[in-house]
Amino acid sequence: MTDGWTPCVVALGSNLGDREDLAHSALADIRATEGFSVRAASSLVETIALGVDGADPDAPRYLNQVILLDSAWSAERTLGLLFDIEQAHGRVRGDERYANRTLDLDLITYGDLVSESEHLSVPHPRAHERRFVLEPWNEVDPGAVLPGRGLVATLLSDLASDTP
Repeated sequence: MTDGWTPCVVALGSNLGDREDLAHSALADIRATEGFSVRAASSLVETIALGVDGADPDAPRYLNQVILLDSAWSAERTLGLLFDIEQAHGRVRGDERYANRTLDLDLITYGDLVSESEHLSVPHPRAHERRFVLEPWNEVDPGAVLPGRGLVATLLSDLASDTP
């Protein structure tokens, strides 16, 4: 563990299986993870799935949620623990970006860290374009700032109304 705790934003999504049960169970697993302290969790929001060409009305719909947590671990270890929780809930990671999945846990921010590497990109490179991230995040933290992009509320208001 590190000496301090770092505030993080995690986006949760599920569009396969019992989505609500998976979301509740994954949140419970995050709460139970040593070195994680959950500060808030948004309500669950149902959204259309995204595909390579944008919104995909033929794919199963997602349940999305944003979780605010403090992590005692490095950014890489935090992401690894989130991947472990995904795997425990049947997630199989492949190369396809827009695949359907039982559970997707994205590390949106890790404090004010700005990093882009093969294994870790924070802030999440597309978070500012995703209503399903910004809306629940704004619900639990109306004053939130996405590093390098600005106020979450402003980013949300700038999105087209039909943006997933």
